[in-house]
Amino acid sequence: MYQALYRKYRPQTFDDVVGQTSIVKVLRNSIEQHKFGHAYMFFGSRGTGKTSLSKIFAKAVNCMSPVDGNPCGKCKNCLAASEKECVDILEIDAASNNGVDEIRELRNKINLVPAELKYKVYIIDEVHMLSIGAFNALLKTLEEPPEHAIFILATTDPQKVPETIISRCQCFSFQRISVDMLVKRLAYVCEQEKIQIDSDVLKEIAIASNGGMRDSLGMLDKLSSYTNDLITMDTYIDLNGLVTRKDLEKFTDFIFSFNFKEVLNKIDDFNDGGKNIIQILSQLLYYLRDLVVDYYVQNKEISYGVESVERLITSLNEKMFDIKKSGNPKIYIEVLLLNFMSDLNKSTHNVENSSLGISYSTKTVENINKDEENQHQSYVEEKMNKDEIVEEVKVDSVSDVSTSKSSFPKFKKILNLDDIMRVRINNAFALANKQILTKEHENLEKLNDYTFDQEIGYLVCEILNSKFRVASENIIVLSYEYDSIVQQNLEHLEQMEDVYKRLTNSSKKFAIVTDEEWNHLKAEYIEHLKRGEHYQIQSEPMKEFQKEENDDIISNDAASLFGDIVEID
Repeated sequence: MYQALYRKYRPQTFDDVVGQTSIVKVLRNSIEQHKFGHAYMFFGSRGTGKTSLSKIFAKAVNCMSPVDGNPCGKCKNCLAASEKECVDILEIDAASNNGVDEIRELRNKINLVPAELKYKVYIIDEVHMLSIGAFNALLKTLEEPPEHAIFILATTDPQKVPETIISRCQCFSFQRISVDMLVKRLAYVCEQEKIQIDSDVLKEIAIASNGGMRDSLGMLDKLSSYTNDLITMDTYIDLNGLVTRKDLEKFTDFIFSFNFKEVLNKIDDFNDGGKNIIQILSQLLYYLRDLVVDYYVQNKEISYGVESVERLITSLNEKMFDIKKSGNPKIYIEVLLLNFMSDLNKSTHNVENSSLGISYSTKTVENINKDEENQHQSYVEEKMNKDEIVEEVKVDSVSDVSTSKSSFPKFKKILNLDDIMRVRINNAFALANKQILTKEHENLEKLNDYTFDQEIGYLVCEILNSKFRVASENIIVLSYEYDSIVQQNLEHLEQMEDVYKRLTNSSKKFAIVTDEEWNHLKAEYIEHLKRGEHYQIQSEPMKEFQKEENDDIISNDAASLFGDIVEID
């Protein structure tokens, strides 16, 4: 008869136990020094080795010649302990024997000396299932057991065990087994069983088992029965009703680009395809977690903004229990994601702030989707299609703040812009303030109503399409992807500042750079901080304007108009 892998590869000695090093060390030393107690309590999540260690310990205390604390497996006591009919090692399931009568019967028989071994070992599994009366009946026996009796209580829920029981036991907390340890053990089993499997699948099994060896071996058993060929990630996904990483990437893009329709369509596709919607949500959580870890550990940029991703992780994690208990998880998930997207859409920006107030990746809501360069414009157009009077309202609003063409002065070209930009960037870093940066992001919401204004709409769109990087009391540093856009906006620098001031009442000056320049400036700034150096405030140079030429032909010098062919008397 075929034997399941988790039974076939159950540890037989302390050396075989995976992931419980400290507990194994204590138990082995107690065997070697012959200082073991009369009552132990093992608690931890399922599949972490509680029952297996109980059986190994029961063998070891009865072994006639233990080797480094391990049962030798050869003496008559070890052979007898391995038999199912052994009457001196009793494994009791408290879930089905939880009454007072069962415990009283145990207590009456405990005084009988062992039939074959040195000690009688009582392994009570899921001890938290005992009734209060049963616990009370066990209490006195635990306190003063006969010398030949040892109790091992195992449970996944120690909170339900009375303190009076716990205080009479040596307690050991079993930790979840790490992913690396699980992968290593699974690889060993695959090698022994001649199972061909991709290493990526082993890692996915280890992650899905949540630190439990039994669950991971059970999953491997199922996969090996599913196919005799190489087990690939596609095999794992098909068998478990999961989705590919590419599907998760698309789904995440739809969420953070506020594409409500596609999010709902994607959930319908998952559900109609027989996928486990709750497991897909768990996949999404791990995917988002990897994005955040890569951001903090490997400095990889997140297209959506790290704060937004963290908000989604928190929201999904908080509601996971309710989703599992819901009568219709699909509807619950749909409403949860739609609410999250709606709330995020109302906020003006997705900002990643450092502790010094520097934004490494700041995007407006309309510019958040990199795959659609004109996302902002399409979003506003959609709003206008829904409400035909929006344009009229916006025109009135513009006139209210005196943004008509006649109210805007002409601005002269500034000749020393490079010097001014360098000083402004230096001063912005010197006085960088997170609260000010956040306030300026809130101010940007006021600009959204003027994107289609005939006079200032193009300036408003340029401000909205920028990335606010750092802000101080008087300066905001903006960046754009391409140098051509930077040069174009530098020509309209004063107009942009004037529009921003009129619409937001914020009289900040702008410093404009490319994204590449920003990354260099940021790295340079961080290096200064590491060396304990701080930027000093510099005086901004006076603007040098290009002289405005007079276009009136009458007032111009004749020689400048006609050249050397003109004689002047």
